[in-house]
Amino acid sequence: MNYFVKIITTFFFIGYIPVMPGSMASIAGALIAISLSDSIGFYILAWAAVTFFGFLTSGKMEKILGCKDPGCVVIDEVSGIMIAFFMLPEKFSVWITAFFLFRAFDMFKIYPANFFEKKKGSAGIMLDDVAAGIYANIIMHIAIRVINFV
Repeated sequence: MNYFVKIITTFFFIGYIPVMPGSMASIAGALIAISLSDSIGFYILAWAAVTFFGFLTSGKMEKILGCKDPGCVVIDEVSGIMIAFFMLPEKFSVWITAFFLFRAFDMFKIYPANFFEKKKGSAGIMLDDVAAGIYANIIMHIAIRVINFV
Protein backbone atom coordinates (compact mmCIF):
# COMPACT_ATOMS: atom_id res chain seq x y z
CA MET A 1 0.00 0.00 0.00
CA ASN A 2 2.84 2.43 0.81
CA TYR A 3 4.19 1.95 -2.72
CA PHE A 4 0.91 3.17 -4.24
CA VAL A 5 0.83 6.13 -1.85
CA LYS A 6 4.35 7.05 -3.03
CA ILE A 7 3.41 6.72 -6.71
CA ILE A 8 0.37 8.97 -6.30
CA THR A 9 1.83 11.61 -3.98
CA THR A 10 5.08 11.94 -5.94
CA PHE A 11 3.06 11.97 -9.15
CA PHE A 12 4.75 8.95 -10.65
CA PHE A 13 8.06 9.74 -8.88
CA ILE A 14 8.41 13.29 -10.25
CA GLY A 15 8.67 14.35 -6.60
CA TYR A 16 12.00 12.53 -6.37
CA ILE A 17 13.62 14.65 -9.10
CA PRO A 18 16.47 16.32 -7.19
CA VAL A 19 16.08 19.79 -8.74
CA MET A 20 12.79 21.74 -8.38
CA PRO A 21 10.38 18.81 -7.99
CA GLY A 22 7.44 21.19 -7.43
CA SER A 23 8.12 23.03 -10.67
CA MET A 24 8.61 19.75 -12.53
CA ALA A 25 5.25 18.49 -11.24
CA SER A 26 3.68 21.82 -12.21
CA ILE A 27 5.01 21.35 -15.75
CA ALA A 28 3.54 17.83 -15.83
CA GLY A 29 0.20 19.17 -14.60
CA ALA A 30 0.30 22.00 -17.13
CA LEU A 31 0.90 19.51 -19.95
CA ILE A 32 -2.09 17.48 -18.78
CA ALA A 33 -4.20 20.64 -18.60
CA ILE A 34 -3.13 21.73 -22.08
CA SER A 35 -3.78 18.29 -23.55
CA LEU A 36 -7.30 18.23 -22.09
CA SER A 37 -8.18 21.89 -22.76
CA ASP A 38 -10.45 20.95 -25.69
CA SER A 39 -12.66 18.76 -23.50
CA ILE A 40 -13.99 20.49 -20.41
CA GLY A 41 -15.61 17.27 -19.19
CA PHE A 42 -12.39 15.25 -19.29
CA TYR A 43 -10.50 18.22 -17.85
CA ILE A 44 -12.79 18.43 -14.82
CA LEU A 45 -12.73 14.66 -14.41
CA ALA A 46 -8.91 14.54 -14.52
CA TRP A 47 -8.60 17.45 -12.06
CA ALA A 48 -11.15 15.85 -9.72
CA ALA A 49 -9.28 12.53 -9.82
CA VAL A 50 -5.90 14.16 -9.13
CA THR A 51 -7.35 16.22 -6.31
CA PHE A 52 -9.32 13.32 -4.79
CA PHE A 53 -6.29 11.03 -4.78
CA GLY A 54 -4.11 13.87 -3.50
CA PHE A 55 -6.39 14.35 -0.49
CA LEU A 56 -6.65 10.61 -0.01
CA THR A 57 -2.90 9.94 0.03
CA SER A 58 -0.82 13.01 0.87
CA GLY A 59 -1.54 12.87 4.60
CA LYS A 60 -0.56 9.20 4.58
CA MET A 61 2.76 10.05 2.91
CA GLU A 62 3.36 12.67 5.57
CA LYS A 63 2.96 9.95 8.21
CA ILE A 64 5.14 7.47 6.28
CA LEU A 65 7.99 9.98 6.07
CA GLY A 66 7.40 11.48 9.51
CA CYS A 67 7.54 15.12 8.45
CA LYS A 68 5.04 17.84 7.59
CA ASP A 69 4.46 18.52 3.88
CA PRO A 70 7.42 16.54 2.50
CA GLY A 71 9.09 18.04 -0.56
CA CYS A 72 8.62 14.87 -2.59
CA VAL A 73 4.82 15.19 -2.33
CA VAL A 74 3.94 17.07 -5.52
CA ILE A 75 0.41 15.94 -6.37
CA ASP A 76 -0.74 19.23 -4.82
CA GLU A 77 1.15 21.16 -7.52
CA VAL A 78 -0.54 19.11 -10.23
CA SER A 79 -3.98 19.88 -8.81
CA GLY A 80 -3.17 23.57 -8.34
CA ILE A 81 -1.76 24.15 -11.82
CA MET A 82 -4.78 22.46 -13.36
CA ILE A 83 -6.97 24.98 -11.54
CA ALA A 84 -4.72 27.82 -12.72
CA PHE A 85 -5.11 26.71 -16.37
CA PHE A 86 -8.86 26.07 -16.22
CA MET A 87 -10.75 27.58 -19.19
CA LEU A 88 -7.88 29.79 -20.29
CA PRO A 89 -7.35 30.57 -23.98
CA GLU A 90 -5.05 28.17 -25.79
CA LYS A 91 -2.10 30.52 -26.25
CA PHE A 92 1.48 29.99 -25.18
CA SER A 93 1.74 33.50 -23.66
CA VAL A 94 -1.33 32.82 -21.52
CA TRP A 95 -0.07 29.41 -20.40
CA ILE A 96 3.42 30.62 -19.48
CA THR A 97 2.00 33.59 -17.56
CA ALA A 98 -0.46 31.36 -15.69
CA PHE A 99 2.35 28.93 -14.88
CA PHE A 100 4.57 31.61 -13.33
CA LEU A 101 1.65 33.23 -11.52
CA PHE A 102 0.76 29.86 -9.98
CA ARG A 103 4.38 29.21 -8.93
CA ALA A 104 4.59 32.71 -7.38
CA PHE A 105 1.33 32.31 -5.47
CA ASP A 106 2.45 28.84 -4.35
CA MET A 107 5.72 30.26 -2.99
CA PHE A 108 4.39 33.41 -1.33
CA LYS A 109 1.29 31.84 0.30
CA ILE A 110 -1.04 34.85 0.31
CA TYR A 111 -3.94 34.55 2.76
CA PRO A 112 -5.81 32.20 3.08
CA ALA A 113 -3.19 29.91 1.52
CA ASN A 114 -0.86 30.55 4.47
CA PHE A 115 -3.70 29.58 6.82
CA PHE A 116 -4.36 26.36 4.90
CA GLU A 117 -0.67 25.44 4.87
CA LYS A 118 -0.67 25.32 8.70
CA LYS A 119 -3.28 22.56 8.76
CA LYS A 120 -2.15 19.01 9.40
CA GLY A 121 -2.35 16.13 6.96
CA SER A 122 -3.78 16.21 3.47
CA ALA A 123 -5.62 19.50 3.98
CA GLY A 124 -2.37 21.29 4.84
CA ILE A 125 -0.62 19.83 1.82
CA MET A 126 -3.36 20.25 -0.78
CA LEU A 127 -5.35 23.38 0.09
CA ASP A 128 -2.59 25.98 -0.21
CA ASP A 129 -1.92 24.85 -3.80
CA VAL A 130 -5.63 24.81 -4.58
CA ALA A 131 -5.75 28.42 -3.33
CA ALA A 132 -2.68 29.35 -5.43
CA GLY A 133 -4.37 27.84 -8.49
CA ILE A 134 -7.57 29.79 -7.83
CA TYR A 135 -5.62 33.05 -7.40
CA ALA A 136 -3.70 32.51 -10.64
CA ASN A 137 -6.85 31.58 -12.56
CA ILE A 138 -8.77 34.62 -11.33
CA ILE A 139 -5.89 36.99 -12.17
CA MET A 140 -5.57 35.46 -15.64
CA HIS A 141 -9.29 35.75 -16.39
CA ILE A 142 -9.30 39.38 -15.19
CA ALA A 143 -6.23 40.17 -17.31
CA ILE A 144 -7.79 38.54 -20.36
CA ARG A 145 -11.06 40.43 -20.02
CA VAL A 146 -9.95 43.81 -18.64
CA ILE A 147 -6.67 44.43 -20.44
CA ASN A 148 -7.32 42.04 -23.32
CA PHE A 149 -4.24 39.93 -22.48
CA VAL A 150 -4.03 37.27 -25.21
